[in-house]
Amino acid sequence: MTTVYFIRHAEPNYANHNDQQRELSQKGWQDRKRVSEFLADKHIDVALSSPYKRAVDTIKDFADQHDLTIKIVADFRERKVDNGWIEDFNAFSRKQWEDFTYKLKDGESLKEVQERNIKALTMVLESYPDQNIVIGSHGTALSTVIHYYDPSFGYKEFEKIQSLMPWIVQLTFDGTKLLDIKRIDVFCG
Repeated sequence: MTTVYFIRHAEPNYANHNDQQRELSQKGWQDRKRVSEFLADKHIDVALSSPYKRAVDTIKDFADQHDLTIKIVADFRERKVDNGWIEDFNAFSRKQWEDFTYKLKDGESLKEVQERNIKALTMVLESYPDQNIVIGSHGTALSTVIHYYDPSFGYKEFEKIQSLMPWIVQLTFDGTKLLDIKRIDVFCG
């Protein structure tokens, strides 16, 4: 059995519009301790992350405490929306969930994000069988992974998790076959 804990990053500093370098807010910096507390007894063997700063920093406290080196997996990065900042993110997201192939000129569709993340997850499952793995992730990227295994997870569910930062999804596998998904809000238990 392989257990994967996808960790959606803690609250970022939205004043920084550079998606790759966006750091955690003061609240996010404090809330990442909840991630460390949750993972403390999970016997994590491997720490992986999206290359984006907020995802790495959300699991870094835990990794440092347990002498784990965070390995960057570029394909776990968040969806590229476009080259500019989107003012009405909710309308854009709704449109993408209604049409999984919809994207802006320089962005990615949810289908592309999902394919990229599932390919990366499959490689992780094949590389680290029967281990406990933590992956620093993002709301949209993680939502497409959930949707892959549970197609009933759509825009309404995505809306519900938008404010959950950090947020944890535990996936249990036998080889590459999913056995179970648990969604965990670290603020509720």
